[in-house]
Amino acid sequence: MSFIMHFLNEVEPHISSLISCFSTITSEIFSFTAFRQLSQMFFAIFFFHGSEYLLALFFHGKNSVTLESLLISKSYVLAMVGSLVEYLVEIYFFPEMKEHWLISNTGLALVVVGEILRKLSIITAGRSFTHLIRRSREEDHVLVTHGVYSYIRHPSYCGFFIWSVGTQIMLCNPLCTVGFTVVVWRFFQQRILYEEYFLRQIFGSHYVEYARLTASGIPFVK
Repeated sequence: MSFIMHFLNEVEPHISSLISCFSTITSEIFSFTAFRQLSQMFFAIFFFHGSEYLLALFFHGKNSVTLESLLISKSYVLAMVGSLVEYLVEIYFFPEMKEHWLISNTGLALVVVGEILRKLSIITAGRSFTHLIRRSREEDHVLVTHGVYSYIRHPSYCGFFIWSVGTQIMLCNPLCTVGFTVVVWRFFQQRILYEEYFLRQIFGSHYVEYARLTASGIPFVK
């Protein structure tokens, strides 16, 4: 009996410390700041991918659309989990970092702008828009040069780039803001080079002239 009492006396301070630590973590996680920023993040993700899938269904039909239209890959999931981990670590150890509402609201504005640009480009292109790069011309594949495409060759990529970086600015995540910017930029830089090779093959001089008169939509990518 005395051994049990001695053991309890020894572990009691540690248990109290753990409870205090857990209480601090939960109070930070369930604070107004965290609730607002995380709810905005989850809504942005749900709306972005849900609307992406619905538009694919609308323009291409159920038989031509797969879950790939949700644009969710293993790398994407890991990136988003990483951003959540950064957020939780920083709001616990440096909660004041998340209180920069001018920065957070700027990120929210970028998310909205990126979302609008992305969906506007899909709606404008209609059946010509696909999530997979076309390497040969199909019956419904036309070169879209009107609307937002009259200014930007790849407005959907531009919208995705703005949206993805905006989510991290909205969370006041400095590490993931830099990380997302570099990784997403590199992804689209390579994708544009690859895609435009086939576009020049398919549309010939028409695409070459169109590309000369418009911007790619991704910074520093011609």
